[in-house]
Amino acid sequence: MSDCDADPSILTWAERYTKNPERFEDQLREAMPQLTYVREVAAHYDVAGEFVLLPWIESGFQSLPGRKNRPAGMWQIMPLTANRMGLRVDGRYDARLDVDASANAVMKMLRQYHDKFDDWRVVDYAYNTGEFNVAKLVERFGTPPAEPVIPHLPVKNVTREHLTRMLAMACVVREPGRFNVTLPTISDEQHLVQVSISHSMPIAQAAGQAGVPVSTLKNLNAAFRGNTMDAGAVSYLMLPANHAQQFRDSLVQQPSTATTAGQPLNSTDNSDDQPKQTNSSASSAARGKTHTVKSGESLWQIARRYSVSSKKLQQWNHLHGQALKPGQVLKVSGSD
Repeated sequence: MSDCDADPSILTWAERYTKNPERFEDQLREAMPQLTYVREVAAHYDVAGEFVLLPWIESGFQSLPGRKNRPAGMWQIMPLTANRMGLRVDGRYDARLDVDASANAVMKMLRQYHDKFDDWRVVDYAYNTGEFNVAKLVERFGTPPAEPVIPHLPVKNVTREHLTRMLAMACVVREPGRFNVTLPTISDEQHLVQVSISHSMPIAQAAGQAGVPVSTLKNLNAAFRGNTMDAGAVSYLMLPANHAQQFRDSLVQQPSTATTAGQPLNSTDNSDDQPKQTNSSASSAARGKTHTVKSGESLWQIARRYSVSSKKLQQWNHLHGQALKPGQVLKVSGSD
């Protein structure tokens, strides 16, 4: 989309965001795991990269809980919109706060908007003020010309500003040196991955088994209501890659008390006289895995299935892009 100098208002907002460079860098660093995950989802749906920054505009990448009939999550999705997007919202689980579910639902919707309007600027207007409202405007006034960059469709100021702010954030990412900021990076081990769960468990127990603070696990899995990881609502957790294998190993070594909505289903005696699988034996089972590519599968889909990043798959298989061929055999786990 447009660059920094396409409209004075873009530059004004970019300077406002970076008025305090250190604070800006800290905020962006905190958001990097979610931002990086959203970037992979956007690439899968072939959505313009600027929309990866949309949660920054909506919430600062915070999983904000929603009150009744109010928006929630880092995308600030309304309950009725969530229902149209196929996102579950009830007393046990709010998919608007699920990093994976919400990102996929939003990017799928943005892709559909672009297929309809063929203009990413109009897509952003539709996200902010509603598809049907924008469709009526386009029907009446036509698709806006390339200039001005911020279209003169008769929308509310807040909608016009929404697009301006997203382009401003993209401007900073495109030219960080211009604003005296350094963009943070994260290691492959910090990337978020999905980890399957076969039964419910208290959040505190899951955090202990993964080796992460309870607050971190809650933040990454804010969709669960209460203090239980409810496998009846969704069958995975989001974890940093460097804690995912530890969590898997702990499930093999020490089967936990299964629960549904916090109520025990059965218990397992973990006393010392029971045989336990060692770290090495649990880890070795995950090593050396391969996957044969099926027709229509993407690198991103395979990465999700095996709870690794696309970048890791590229490294392990010496891939220089996203292209795959049916029948191609990929390594889907590392050797160390």
